[in-house]
Amino acid sequence: MDNAVPAPQQADTEWWRSAVIYQVYVRSFADSDDDGIGDLRGVRERLPYLAALGVDALWFNPWYPSPFADGGYDVADYRGIHPWFGDLADAEALIAEAREIGIRTIIDIVPNHISEQHPWFQEALAAEPGDPARERFWFHPGKGDDGSVIPTQWVSSFQGSTWTRTTNADGTPGEWYLHMFTPEQPDLNWNHPDVRREHEEILRFWFDRGVAGVRIDSAALLVKDPALLEVGENPDGSHPTQDRDELHDIYRSWRAIADEYDEPRVLVG
Repeated sequence: MDNAVPAPQQADTEWWRSAVIYQVYVRSFADSDDDGIGDLRGVRERLPYLAALGVDALWFNPWYPSPFADGGYDVADYRGIHPWFGDLADAEALIAEAREIGIRTIIDIVPNHISEQHPWFQEALAAEPGDPARERFWFHPGKGDDGSVIPTQWVSSFQGSTWTRTTNADGTPGEWYLHMFTPEQPDLNWNHPDVRREHEEILRFWFDRGVAGVRIDSAALLVKDPALLEVGENPDGSHPTQDRDELHDIYRSWRAIADEYDEPRVLVG
């Protein structure tokens, strides 16, 4: 029993096991300035009410700058706050004020894809086929003599095709890019070191501001088979877009980052 964890520390690090977690979609939760859109100040004003309910943590759906093609899950800037909701200072104040009354904050992280308006994708669209800027995504030539046939028959999580064709600078049809959700949400290539490094830095950015954990959106979809095999074609039985073994290394690195903090941060898949 010499190695037993003291009760206070146990209660601190494993708070999530018995926590009441309340989901907040900021846009429709509480409007502090009567413009018809919920905002972070509105959430802050209602923290005493949430505490009275017995809430232990708030889980926020994406609050980042976004064109809102998919309810904010098309993220244009992972380090900002959508102007509808306030600014980064509002988020920092909310996190701190909530914690003062015993409420932790969990935020959504969306690692599978970004918004088509994200600077990375805008740079990739402006680049020529084969340019390194496109390697952070899944750009690929089409099949057939004229490249007009989509690279795979993978089905979108929203149904329909998972590929959209680009247009070259001279106006001719170009490569296709992959999106497991809407065309406005291009998938990131998690084989690229920039993608891994960027998301590790995003985690630290929010953990440093007091966020107690992250809920990982579409956690099983990040890694794709670069061979672009169809579902059922791989001899080892693996799926080309879901639950691939390479995911473990990604989340081990995230866990290591989460454990760097005095109160280890929570990862929810």
